[in-house]
Formats: sequence, C-alpha cells, structure tokens
Amino acid sequence: MARHCSAHTKRMGNSFMTDISTVRPKDATSKRPALQRKGRATVFEPVVLSLCEMVGREYIESVCAARAFLSGESEAELLRLAEGKVEFYPHAFHERLVSLLPSVGSACCRPVAQSALGATSIAFQANSKRALAPQSALGYLRIGEDGRLHLTSKSEHYHTPLGHGFPGYKLIERARRLGIPNATHNSTRGHITRLVEEELVCRAGGVASGDSTSRARLLASHDPARLTRVLNLETGSLAAEAALKMVLARFYKPQAAAQEPKYWGRLPVVVVMGDDEGGLEANYHGTTMLAQIMRGMWPELLTALEHDGAVFVRSLRRNRVDELERLFEVYEKPPYKIAGVFHELLMMNYAAHLLSDDFVQRLYSLCKEHDVPTVVDEIQTCVWSPEIFMFREYGVEPSIIVLGKGFPGGECAASRILFTPALDNLPQFGALVTNGQEELASLAYLVTLRWAEANAEATRTIGEYYQERLNDLAAAHPRLIASIEGRRHLAGLYFVGIEPAKVFVTRLQQAGLDISVQAYKTGCPPCALTKLPLTIGYEAVDFIIERMDSALKGL
Repeated sequence: MARHCSAHTKRMGNSFMTDISTVRPKDATSKRPALQRKGRATVFEPVVLSLCEMVGREYIESVCAARAFLSGESEAELLRLAEGKVEFYPHAFHERLVSLLPSVGSACCRPVAQSALGATSIAFQANSKRALAPQSALGYLRIGEDGRLHLTSKSEHYHTPLGHGFPGYKLIERARRLGIPNATHNSTRGHITRLVEEELVCRAGGVASGDSTSRARLLASHDPARLTRVLNLETGSLAAEAALKMVLARFYKPQAAAQEPKYWGRLPVVVVMGDDEGGLEANYHGTTMLAQIMRGMWPELLTALEHDGAVFVRSLRRNRVDELERLFEVYEKPPYKIAGVFHELLMMNYAAHLLSDDFVQRLYSLCKEHDVPTVVDEIQTCVWSPEIFMFREYGVEPSIIVLGKGFPGGECAASRILFTPALDNLPQFGALVTNGQEELASLAYLVTLRWAEANAEATRTIGEYYQERLNDLAAAHPRLIASIEGRRHLAGLYFVGIEPAKVFVTRLQQAGLDISVQAYKTGCPPCALTKLPLTIGYEAVDFIIERMDSALKGL
C-alpha cells in the first residue's frame, strides 16, 4: 500500500494542483515552522430578516388572514409575529461556541445511562457509534451519549453547513406558528416552494439578488440550454436518479405512449468519474439501484445489462484529458452514444480530489459538441462555494445540477434538481415524490441561501485561511503528509501511508474532532477528510490545526 501511495503521489504532482494541493519534495527538511494560534477574530456579516421580508408581505398578509379565520386568533397579532425580525447568527452565539472550544474532547456531562440498542441491520449495527450519537448540539459542537464534547468537523456529513440550532431557522418555527403547512402535494406546491425554485434558477444563472430585470428575463427564457427548470424531491439519491432518468429518456420511452426518443436504437453509455486504477468505486451518486451500479456495486447485474445492450457504464479517471478524448472517440459513434457524464467537482467520496480547470473545460466542450448532457452533483459542494454553486467557479454551464443535504441545513430532508428545457422529457410521474414539496423545507432553503450569500466573502477568506494553515501543517510534517487536497472548508490530508492516517484519525477522534479516513475503499488513497461548517471562524480553524499538530507528533 505504501508503494502504491508513493506512485500515486508522483502522478498527482503534475496533474491538477490548482488549489490547495501541495506535494512535499523528497528533500524537505524536518524543521517544523511555528504553528501557533494566529489570534485573528471572526466577524460574520449580520443577516436580520422577518418572514415578511423573506417570502413577501402580500403573501404573509393572506396567510395571517387565513390562520385567523381557522383558529380564531387575532390577525393583527399574527401579522406582528410575521413582522418580527430574527438575527440569523448573533455574534454572542458565535462567541459562546468559541468559548467552549477548550472543552472539546473532555467530559461535559454524565453519559447516557440507559441507551437503546436499536433493531437495525447487521451492517448498520456493526458500524454504529452510539458514543457519538447526540444528546444535545449547538452550532458546530455536539455532546454525545458519552457525555463528551465533540467538534463536528465533517458538518454531520454535509447535513449542517450552518451548524446545529442555527438561529436563522427560528423563522421556520414562526411559519409553523402562522399555520403554514409543511405537507403539500405535487399538484399543490406552495408559494414558498415556487419561490425557492425561482431563487435557485437565478443563482445558478448568476443573477444577483435584487436584480429584478435580469431575474424576470431569465425566468421567462425558453433557451433550451439554460437551467430554468426545477424538480423538488426528498433525498439526494432520488434527485440523482431523476437526472439519470432524464438522460436515459433520450434512449428509452418512459411510458408506452411517449414519442420515439431522440437517440432511439443507440446504446446508452453513462460516464462517471473513476478511481485511480480506472475502476468505478470513486464516484457516488446515491443509493438507488442504477446509481449503485454506476459505482461498481451489483457487478453481475451491470454485466447482464451491458450484455443485453440496455445500458453501459464507463469510468473516466479525473484530470486525464487523454482518456477523455479517447472515450469520446470510441463511444460517440454508432452503435453507442454517450448518454451523460455524471461528476462531482470535488470528490469528497474519494480522497477529496479536485477536478482541474483544464479537464472540466475540455469535458464540457466535448459534451456540448456531441450533445451529451453534463450532470454535476453538487450535493457535497453547494453552499460551501462563495458562488453558492461550485460549478460557477469553473465558468461552465451544466445540463443538470443535483442538490440536497446542505441547503435545508439538517432541518428537513429536501433535494432538488435544476435542468434545462432540453431535458424536460419526463411525464408527471416520471420523477415524482409525494412529499417532496414541503413548504417549511423550502423555507429552510431560503434561510440557508440568504445567510450564505451575505457571507460569501467570509466563506472565501476563512476557507482560504484554513487551506493556508493546512499547508503550513503539511510543511511541518513532510514525512507524514504528502499533500493537502480539496478546496477551502472541504479538505483532506493525504498521508504517505494508510497506517499513519489511521492513527492520526484515531487520535483526533479521541480529542473530540469528527474526522475520518476512507480506509474501507479498495485502492483509495489514505486521506483524512474534513468538511468544516461555514460558521466556523478563524478561532476554530486555529484550534483544529493545533489539535492536528498534536496528533501528528510522535507518528
């Protein structure tokens, strides 16, 4: 494994070091630069809004009138509640979290005495960590059933980009108090859900908040290549599956009465990002059957599907433009046709590897030339980008964007796909989820979006500060850390071997930091992953680096 990783490091050295990746030279000295705390204070941009300001006064006035009629409450009192402003992330809230940092890893309260065993599957039971299960949580801190304080340095696996108990989500409680129902149906999508659809289209199209002229123009556009369509679903897996249905609907009829698809009779080839050996395990686009097949699961079923010519799956190694060119040469001619390219921009399920600008530009150029849909999976990157969507940092225009997890901030399960009119090819029930239109889940999207937009510069500067400090850490430990991978808050420490990576992660977990290494994946480089919440400031970054430095000593 160590020999493999050494070779891997050499390949990576000339491939895509466009961001924070920094391979250490072989003759690096062992002298350690100072890693002391910088002492920089964090100030986030304040966001203070009411429900009226969030979703529109005219709508809220109607809501209050309807609630007063149903409940007999005072309409004026209800309206005063809707007009009350909420501070999304008070400075005192942030300061409280900072004051608790020295206690991370220590026992803060008694452990849970009687904890249920549960009745889950054997596989889930074997991987359950009840000690880390939350008793209570606030911001980026969590007290587990073990009574210890933990720092959620993986954002609870992307669920909480703004941390637990984010004060801005109090607007959801107020909306519920006004009687705005969460449960709706596909045919009764509410005002807030429809508003979120418009907001996402505008942000994906680069329309700034408040630019009403550009907003109206974009929303009225019938350009087949613009992202002006949205489907609301429940989970990221279902959103990714909906995207897969859309690309396959150009080869197969979604129902018997449908018109003959554009590429009827051609053999569809789905392309995904592969691992370093060219296998399928590096990508992850959900847990539905076809999505699992795309990542190398159910291998006999994939063999049968390819034998019958139903669907083919091919991997493409990241940043290999030569392989990209060859793939189009082979499969962009009869009897084949590339059905779509599914990709993440930052492969947090595979060692935090980042796709290079040159590779992405060439990929999108070829896809546009050959009428191949591009599906960018932003479940793990949306909101973490100062542009809200990371694809905008590359200057490309995908055919489909898959969203989930981060936008509702752990308050609700809610996913979305944005897509172009050219791929608006499914019937009503083609990608339907009965409970995918929840109004309060949509409000959570709006709250997250408003704070993330207002603090885009903080996301950029604090993220860059974190990567700078990680590079300092790597320079201080050149015999252990080969490079730093990823971008800003979503970063990984790529070790020279799997064993020191495991020890490092174990030490940090014992010190209260939630960090993992993907040792369970065959051939995956030994990379310790972090996914810091956006509400983490300079103080917490310094604290994390200090704990990492301590964990590396003596390895």
